[in-house]
Amino acid sequence: MIDARFPLAFARRLGQALIPVVLIAGIAAVGAEPAVAATKVQRVISPGGIEAWLVEEHAVPLISMSFAFKGGNAQDPVGKDGTANLLTTLFDEGAGDLDGQTFQAREEDLAMKLSFEQDRDDLFGEFKALSENRDASFDLLALAVEKPKFTDDAVARMKREVIAQVRKETRNPDSLAGAVWASAAFPNHPYGRHGNGTEATITDLSRADVVDYYGRVLARDGLKIGVVGDIDAATLAPLLDKVFGGLPQKARLTPIAEVEPKPGQVEAALDTPQTLIRFGTVGPKRRDADFMPAYLINYILGGGSFSSWLVKEVRVKRGLAYTVDTELVPRDHSGLFIGGLGTRPEKAAESLDIVRSQLKRMAETGPTETELAEAKAYLTGSYALRFDTSGKIATQLMAVQLDDLGIDYFDQRNKLIEAVTLDQVKAAAKDILSHDLTVAIVGPKAGN
Repeated sequence: MIDARFPLAFARRLGQALIPVVLIAGIAAVGAEPAVAATKVQRVISPGGIEAWLVEEHAVPLISMSFAFKGGNAQDPVGKDGTANLLTTLFDEGAGDLDGQTFQAREEDLAMKLSFEQDRDDLFGEFKALSENRDASFDLLALAVEKPKFTDDAVARMKREVIAQVRKETRNPDSLAGAVWASAAFPNHPYGRHGNGTEATITDLSRADVVDYYGRVLARDGLKIGVVGDIDAATLAPLLDKVFGGLPQKARLTPIAEVEPKPGQVEAALDTPQTLIRFGTVGPKRRDADFMPAYLINYILGGGSFSSWLVKEVRVKRGLAYTVDTELVPRDHSGLFIGGLGTRPEKAAESLDIVRSQLKRMAETGPTETELAEAKAYLTGSYALRFDTSGKIATQLMAVQLDDLGIDYFDQRNKLIEAVTLDQVKAAAKDILSHDLTVAIVGPKAGN
């Protein structure tokens, strides 16, 4: 679980160049006051008014940039689930006067990396370039962002690839359990739809649908940018305008209603050796006053590996599941506390009862002072691990902007955790965990 919005696939994708330890220590030194906000993170404003946060690091000849547009798959029109997902596959399939094959060959020649993905609320991009190829790489990125072709051939080809992936998801127990849970928690709301689309909805998508989404969502007012590496502010500023300056000033987003998960239990049959259980309830949004207390609760309850209550009760004491965990998911229009486990079908009811009992126990008693202190020590001490590569740092710079936490957050984050009191944690636990759960059960005995 993370405390700033973070597209998790980015951490697994591509080779990441290491940033020297001195920079990591500057951002989140264990037991020391981080100095990055004052001396390392720069707010860069382009001549055209585009803002980016920059961390210069000239020891490695690499530039990493993460950027995001507000929107995500919540902006898929009704009945057109998967539009944002399809769009993310098309940016390197031809742009400007380059067809897809030529564009991708140029990417390879420059040793440039470009990728896109989406979640419920945002559409993300990640870009890496060698310093020696900086200008040519930014030129190619600008074509992809501002002048994508979206040819009929490319749309048809990528639809086939996306459909193949979606078919795999329908046979994947984890993906199915997540989809069943979301549908039950958010009926008639964009958060309850299939974020990646279904075979039927993707089949029906057209080039016009992709062009419409692109025109509505990619705009400068919802743009957040983090840059790390071998580039200074004066050089970066005009490049921001080159890449993003031609986009519309304002997005045309469909308003999304605020929503809370609907309590209840649903089941779906799937021929699999295990039964998967997904559960969740109302949680805090990222800027809510009780987010940090909830963050600590989550670690103690289910986010702390073998030290967590649920792992001890479900796995260690009873051997009912190999993994059981929880996390906070703060979205733009709904805060969530969610969790999951996989167990033998005949043990599903027992496992769920134990989960409910531990959530009730946390709501009624809260953690001990010792448990709180141990959670604080881990969560503050491990923070530096998020900054050990240029890509991770760039993504954190972007994520903190998305959550509107302020450029001094890197200085303040550990202090905010340390300041949380036991009374605050107990109050937040009672408030969050007293809500009824939304439960999805997927497995061979579901419905029997």
